[in-house]
Amino acid sequence: MKLDEIRDNPGARKKRMRVGRGIGSGKGKTAGRGVKGQKARTGVAIKGFEGGQMPLHRRLPKRGFHNIFRLDYNEVSLAKIQAAVDAGRLDAGQPVTEAAFVTAGVLRRVKDGVRVLGNGELSAKVTLEVAYATKSAVAAVEKAGGSVTVLAAAVEAE
Repeated sequence: MKLDEIRDNPGARKKRMRVGRGIGSGKGKTAGRGVKGQKARTGVAIKGFEGGQMPLHRRLPKRGFHNIFRLDYNEVSLAKIQAAVDAGRLDAGQPVTEAAFVTAGVLRRVKDGVRVLGNGELSAKVTLEVAYATKSAVAAVEKAGGSVTVLAAAVEAE
């Protein structure tokens, strides 16, 4: 097979219906828009419009609170850390920082810090320097002979 021989499966691509091209096409004259009225015109977007009645989304009370100062953490499981160590992307001898996760390809970018979760098994002796770690993650790392340095506040409860 050559590059010029690559084709879609038959029927995979369907041509769009060209509307307003004569009565013989089946979609001529009004082009499937019915007759007259606001919706027959171009440039109409009546998303939540209810004919002048107060729309449902405005009748319902507002609820909740959105904290604009909330920090967004990357979450890394112990299983992901172990997989990176096994693949040789993370050096267990060096302290594993947030930048090391990016270099190893575990994370694409560090947001406001890294939160280590206790999912999975960890057998490598690693020294972690992260923003947060769950109690189960700290216990698992210490059981494997490593240590966790929490850069942010105290260890968060699960």
